Amino acid sequence: MIAVIGPWNYPMFTPMGSIAYALAAGNAVVFKPSELTPLVGARLAEIAAKSIAVPDLLQVVTGAGATGAALSRAAVDKIAFTGSTATGKKIMAAAAERLTPVLLELGGKDPMIVTDDADLDKAADACVFGALTNTGQACISVERVYVADAVHDAFVERVVNNVKHLKVGGDDGHLGAMTSPAQVGIVKDHLEDAVRRGAKVLTGGPDAISGNYIQPTVLTGVTHEMKVMTEETFGPVIPIARVGSTEEALRLANESRYGLGSSVFGKRARELADKIRAGMTSVNSVMGFAGIPSLPFGGVGESGFGRIHGDDGIREFCRTKSTAEETMSLPISMLTFRLPKGMNERLRGMIRQLYGDGAVHYIKSSVDLRSWRAMGTRNGGEVISSGF
Repeated sequence: MIAVIGPWNYPMFTPMGSIAYALAAGNAVVFKPSELTPLVGARLAEIAAKSIAVPDLLQVVTGAGATGAALSRAAVDKIAFTGSTATGKKIMAAAAERLTPVLLELGGKDPMIVTDDADLDKAADACVFGALTNTGQACISVERVYVADAVHDAFVERVVNNVKHLKVGGDDGHLGAMTSPAQVGIVKDHLEDAVRRGAKVLTGGPDAISGNYIQPTVLTGVTHEMKVMTEETFGPVIPIARVGSTEEALRLANESRYGLGSSVFGKRARELADKIRAGMTSVNSVMGFAGIPSLPFGGVGESGFGRIHGDDGIREFCRTKSTAEETMSLPISMLTFRLPKGMNERLRGMIRQLYGDGAVHYIKSSVDLRSWRAMGTRNGGEVISSGF
């Protein structure tokens, strides 16, 4: 039985990365949607009841923190959680009481690097979408941007022009309302902190907030002393920092306790991508890794651990079992205390024949025995993964 605890920002898409793979691996699932999106979970249970032949293979429980806490301590075989780092730590602590393994997909502070040879039109367009889609409420949103000094001003100009064409609210709006007043408070706090510390507001800003609607905000002159560059903002904010070199951009990108997604734009983007400390990187695009089902999805550091999607997603909800079968009869059984005299010397001789003279000097008699025993199972070894 797998417990899946989902988020509110993508209440169907995100938890299905755990639910579908857990079911495919042969497990039953109990799903707790966010308390902000319980009807999505209820609807999912209805769909499952109609489409899955096995009754109650997917069950849904609703509730707030107390329900999640109870589920974390329940007799399940694994917990898959998507949400904040703070809540993830609580779930992990609760799961530790029963040594229940966990998969945690937590917060992020995803960096974007733009080098001096990048396609600025493409990079700016991708930056605006990556930072503002779903009103910035995506775990892999672009949350901070590092731009080479030589192209900084040109890039900022393109970003600002793109943002000015966006509409907030209405049926034809590009950006909707924030999901909760609490998240609005976090965004406002980050913006006010940035302005107080010297950031320049080019669009939006802390004063451009009306109820749950936040105008998309572009900031320059930002530093790592500001919350907007170090803590997860989760809102429609694009903080852009000027850097003097690629090395500085990489250093600052990796100067974070988070490590979920990232993106790099430039002719050397593929090379730079390998140096970013993150679970995923898009090269000359944003969020591309999320749209490829075969690629594992997950982070490092305080962005969590474990992977969904792809082959790793199936393995995540399996237990690996090794089976060894004797496929040939040995002249003398080695699994006995009644070994003939001189057996160790005979084993050393066989090892010398198999691996050469050097091997004998490094292998003690106890290892000799294991090596000989393994010969009987060399062709019969098997690794089987099955659901929990």
